[in-house]
Amino acid sequence: MAVPKRKTTPSKRGMRRAHDGIKADTFVEDKTTGELHRPHHMDPKTGMYRGRQVMKVKERI
Repeated sequence: MAVPKRKTTPSKRGMRRAHDGIKADTFVEDKTTGELHRPHHMDPKTGMYRGRQVMKVKERI
């Protein structure tokens, strides 16, 4: 079984864990409607993506 030769220092451990923090989700504002949606995703309320209609949206009751 592999065993480390030396103890990992807190500095090295922190460097390894630097990218593990939880980040808030990013949102962008739609140019036409002003609604917030995830970048590189279509707007779920209108069905638009990059100025094109990519999905038909059902009417809500």
